[in-house]
Amino acid sequence: MSRTRRTALPRRRGRHATLVGTALLAAALTACGGGSGGKGAAGDGGADAKNKPDMAIAVNLTGGQVKAGEPVRVTLADGKFSLVKVTDGKGGELPGQISADGRTWTSERNASPGTDYRVEAQNTASQSASTQFKTSPADKVNKVSINIPKGSTVGVAMPVSLVFDNPVKNKAEVEKQLKVAASDNTEGSWGWFKDYSGKDRVDWRPKEYWKSGTTVKVDMQLNGVDSGTGGGLFARDYNTEFTIGKDRRMEVSLDTKKMTVTEDGQAVRTIPVSAGTPGGQKASWSGKMVLMSKEGTIRMDSQTVGLGDSYDKMVDYSMRLTWSGMYAHAAPWNSGNFGRVNSSSGCVGMSDADARSFYERVQVGDPFEVVGSGSKGNAELGNGYGEWNLSWDQWKAKSALAGGGAQQG
Repeated sequence: MSRTRRTALPRRRGRHATLVGTALLAAALTACGGGSGGKGAAGDGGADAKNKPDMAIAVNLTGGQVKAGEPVRVTLADGKFSLVKVTDGKGGELPGQISADGRTWTSERNASPGTDYRVEAQNTASQSASTQFKTSPADKVNKVSINIPKGSTVGVAMPVSLVFDNPVKNKAEVEKQLKVAASDNTEGSWGWFKDYSGKDRVDWRPKEYWKSGTTVKVDMQLNGVDSGTGGGLFARDYNTEFTIGKDRRMEVSLDTKKMTVTEDGQAVRTIPVSAGTPGGQKASWSGKMVLMSKEGTIRMDSQTVGLGDSYDKMVDYSMRLTWSGMYAHAAPWNSGNFGRVNSSSGCVGMSDADARSFYERVQVGDPFEVVGSGSKGNAELGNGYGEWNLSWDQWKAKSALAGGGAQQG
């Protein structure tokens, strides 16, 4: 424990003397190392101040530093705290609480790694003390990739999806720091699984599709949280916010070879399509998917998805549905089969004209469901946004806090 003292300053009476005392107190608070401040307005004069013990505070140091990833504790040698303020070098405040006996202040959050902090404290006798300390650096830092950029407008099926650079063993502890707040109090839950990349991932899915116009804020208070063995500490907080756009949904029938587009519950368009060739690896995935991204004109090479040298071409109006390479896109080379035969290598193809107008209309996050016979089943959960293929109870069970029920936004 590191302990520092500063001799208390006697308070002088009179208006002019009070201003001088304030200046001296300010000097005491800016001094490095901490100590005690002057006697407050309730004091009885210089003689009493001389008899009052100095205010001394201590911080839970280990080898001259506070260990990152643990709470900060500030203790008082004598008396009771009336105020404790702990701030980092950027002015951010570390929140905390004073104990019932007034002798200890403990931060509500863990200390961030490799950070300079300053402590300013007062006791009930109007004395002041300050000190500074550093936290230990992290052996390894974990980071988060967020799927929804701040300020986005997304479709009604879009989950919040977080992928971690390093493994997360302390899933429950991490999940406690993740908060979703929706303007209409949308009910939802976090669920853990492996991303298609093999990394740990946690998604927040509403119980039902979002309602159009809902605004959503996501607050990830991860700074100083320990991921667990092999994962390292988080060294920052994360946040994002977004709005839910028009309720637009797509359904592709492998039986009729048509895609129906509905908006606000009304069918607005039917597009002839040709989906994946049934009976093998070229069949389409089925089930509920989410339009992940609008990628425009891209090169599609069959060798990158394990289909040999079937194709290698530039494809227009490409809209990704899975990480493994299922898209909806323009496929003019297959025009004779639209509405008649499923003969693609797994994607949902349509004419240039249909693809152009469809591409201009849809938004990332729109639900996209494939129904009918001849598919190769549902894609794995992490191969895109596959959580909508699970029942609500199945999804809630994937929360690391499942025993406490789903989180409310």
